[in-house]
Amino acid sequence: MEPDELLEGLTEPQREAVMHTDGPLLVIAGPGSGKTRVITHRAAYLAQTITSPAHVLAITFTNKAAGEMAARLERLGAGAGMTCCTFHSLCARLLRIYHDRVGLKANFSIFDEADQLTAMKEAVRRVDLSTDNFPPRQMLNVVSHAKNRMCAPAEFRAEADGWQDRKVADVYEAYNEVLTEQSAVDFDDLLIKVAHLLADDPELRARLEDRYRYVLVDEYQDTNRAQYLIARGLSLERCNLCATGDPDQSIYGWRGADLSNILDFERDFPDARVVRLEQNYRSTPQILRAADKVIAHNRQRKIKALWTGNSEGAAVTVAECEDAQGEGRFIARRILAHVEAGGRYGDVAIFYRVNMLSRTLEDALRALHIPYQIARGVAFYQRKEIKDVLAYVKAAANPDDRVALLRIINTPARGIGKKTVERLLAGAAEANVTLLELLDRLETVPDLARAERPLRSFATLMRDLQATIAHGSVQDAVEFVVRHSGLLAMWGAADDDSAMENVEELINAAAEYDRQHADGSGSAIDWLQQISLVSDVDAIDEQLGAVTLMTLHAAKGLEYDVAFIAGLEQGLLPHERSEIERADVEEERRLCFVGMTRARKILTLTHTRWRDFRGMTRRTSRSLFLRELPDEQVEWLAVGPDGEPVGTGGENDEPEIPASAMDYLEWRKGQLVRHPKFGLGRVMWIQPRGGRTHAGVRFTAYGEKTLVLEYANLEVVETYEGDLE
Repeated sequence: MEPDELLEGLTEPQREAVMHTDGPLLVIAGPGSGKTRVITHRAAYLAQTITSPAHVLAITFTNKAAGEMAARLERLGAGAGMTCCTFHSLCARLLRIYHDRVGLKANFSIFDEADQLTAMKEAVRRVDLSTDNFPPRQMLNVVSHAKNRMCAPAEFRAEADGWQDRKVADVYEAYNEVLTEQSAVDFDDLLIKVAHLLADDPELRARLEDRYRYVLVDEYQDTNRAQYLIARGLSLERCNLCATGDPDQSIYGWRGADLSNILDFERDFPDARVVRLEQNYRSTPQILRAADKVIAHNRQRKIKALWTGNSEGAAVTVAECEDAQGEGRFIARRILAHVEAGGRYGDVAIFYRVNMLSRTLEDALRALHIPYQIARGVAFYQRKEIKDVLAYVKAAANPDDRVALLRIINTPARGIGKKTVERLLAGAAEANVTLLELLDRLETVPDLARAERPLRSFATLMRDLQATIAHGSVQDAVEFVVRHSGLLAMWGAADDDSAMENVEELINAAAEYDRQHADGSGSAIDWLQQISLVSDVDAIDEQLGAVTLMTLHAAKGLEYDVAFIAGLEQGLLPHERSEIERADVEEERRLCFVGMTRARKILTLTHTRWRDFRGMTRRTSRSLFLRELPDEQVEWLAVGPDGEPVGTGGENDEPEIPASAMDYLEWRKGQLVRHPKFGLGRVMWIQPRGGRTHAGVRFTAYGEKTLVLEYANLEVVETYEGDLE
């Protein structure tokens, strides 16, 4: 396209953002304001007017978004030579090239969450601590938080307050040592190592800034400290940084995102041009008005006046359901009504704050034969059979990867026991070689006995796999593992057809990668890298014709004609962890805002009066975000247990008292009862709801519990001489 063609159909603010060439630019882009169009047209405009595509770097946050952006750029005739990727994939690419400058090998591994957990377990044991007292998953969270702050182990130790913090510092150091020994990095390392490179290597920083002369960062409000330093480091001299985002959509503070990065952009660049995209092209006025009214309660934001020229639509619906089952039935019935009216299943999404809410929603969808998909792209690569196959390829591609090798050395069973593995580990450490290298000199390891033969066979297998990787395609390598490792026979013996079906899909993925790199630019290492950076949203198939279920965090950047947000209750949304700090509540409100603004035409918010939690039924209270909705153009419904509306408002409507409740209605407040598990308790209240009878009982040793009396097996205590309190 010619430059003038790139400007056609753009609004004045959009044109201003696209045509700004040199110097810093901040684009405050409200939801549905054409942000992606502005970024892609700006990138194409730069490449057509003042620079070449090779000098433009466009960074976004998901592989899906990066792929869509690259496809748009190609349609605009500007894709060839331009770099369009995520922060993590950019950093992985740079570290493959400049690995020696950060002490890595070119074939370094990227550990996924399961691999990181294995490495952390080793780290905790290495410093003689108990994994019961220092849970590896919790330690990973602490270390990740420190890395997101660019806090090295030495700094972490300097901040330590007390014995426990110092022990965590020991674990942090040991964890990094485990990664280094295996020539491996975790996701945080990808970012912080590049951030350090840019800060500590002026020659390389200048070379990279000369390569990437114009840097465009999407979703700037979600950058953490390392990502901020990378973006700044690549634009230190020319200052050609375009930051696009919306403070009202910053939802990743829990994993290190720093809202101040976008709020303070004008402090970092005093001469920055600021453009506000305030016209929403996505949603109806009713949806936009409701979302804007909610987010207005936040203080940490940049004020913008959202508006839309779209036609009026349906009122936003708030449905108060009896319980989670009724909530699921209500949503499923609404989806069926949408399809019967001429809509499509693929138009619909159901969002929730926590994954546990998906079970009852799935049950309701299945009951009405509604097709659905769940945005869990990572889950496929976490299946045991997939991780087993990938571990063979990883261990062959990076012999230092001890986590991968230990996973497969006796999978399938070869007669290589735990004691043999311990001897091998000790021998490798003593000889300062990898486990794979040690397998070629087994004569140096004593007491191998019957394990020597299977070990030599395994060593031959791995050498042959390395040769296949070196001279064949990625598909060849995966098929070699399946045919020769013994895994196929293991799945057959277990009559596990699903494992083979999943592995066939993995082979298809490898074949697709080979087709995309028919010019020979691909490699097993690169393919493994792509897999390691897959996110949940990458698995969404928009052509599937199915309802999409996902968390609100995964919903960013997506849009649907019909959207439901389930579980708008205190403790769920906002999440119970947010109730301590106001800033955390504001992030929860931003999360709600993101979910609401995914809807184009119909938005429905649901909450329940009762919800089962950890085996107990609890009385819930409406989310404070529902109280922040506007008074007009919001429809409030009360929904019965069958999922059908039974009235408006729902606050005071009482369903018919179930017959089973009659046995309990004579119980008085203060009635003494005995529970088979919780012991003695006193009834605080009784309420018949949704065909069941619920009661609050305060137990001596367990505090207050909400029970369903029909199932609780409570026994009335007529006389009791002790002191219950």
